[in-house]
Amino acid sequence: MRIGDLNWMQVEEFLRHDDRAVLPLGSTEQHSFLRLVVDCILPERVAAEAAEPLGIPVFPVLPYGVTPYFREFPGSISLRVETHLHVVRDILDSMAHSGFRRILIVNGHGGNSAVQQFVPEWVADHPDCRVLFHNWWNAPNTWAKVQAIDPVASHGSWMENFPWTRLPGVEVPPKQRPMVDLARVRALDPVALRSYLGDGNYGGLYQRPDEDMLALWAVAVEETRTLLTGSWGSAS
Repeated sequence: MRIGDLNWMQVEEFLRHDDRAVLPLGSTEQHSFLRLVVDCILPERVAAEAAEPLGIPVFPVLPYGVTPYFREFPGSISLRVETHLHVVRDILDSMAHSGFRRILIVNGHGGNSAVQQFVPEWVADHPDCRVLFHNWWNAPNTWAKVQAIDPVASHGSWMENFPWTRLPGVEVPPKQRPMVDLARVRALDPVALRSYLGDGNYGGLYQRPDEDMLALWAVAVEETRTLLTGSWGSAS
């Protein structure tokens, strides 16, 4: 369930018998022909579908992440790493103050990786809490499913092209794009990167049949739900 569908009294009642919650992290950035908020839609949706049968609240996705390399693509918004970490820290502090002790962070953007390094530091200062960091798209089972469907997949390609991340009336190229040189991508400044990437797809088909995408999605939801029902280390 989404926290936005609850009032504070209902949250208080929930916390009398459970202390789990989910925090999705996203980004607003170019995704080739797809929506700029792909990295917001996907982690929030996978979190909500995974948590719904368990009755665990999902907080609104943090819509901005760290994506300076895409700044030359209009509409892309990037926070400084320190800004992003400060925001995440404040959110976690507030969740812990409310009484949430087991928090699953479902991350939708690779540029947010500093949060994964920050989590152990935050937990060390909050020893009664447990936080799991989950990159939903490259978790073991989900990534294995991607590879089984089509190993040529990357940013802005078919693997992010779900019915709910497409734009109505926008047609995508029918051919597979060769993979970009990732080592070169990492070395380029934002202006040169836009010139090199063109439409922004890092490589692969732009779209695959919905049957493939829904099969991939089912694996991602189940893998996320398994984390919510796991041991959480030494947490209760």
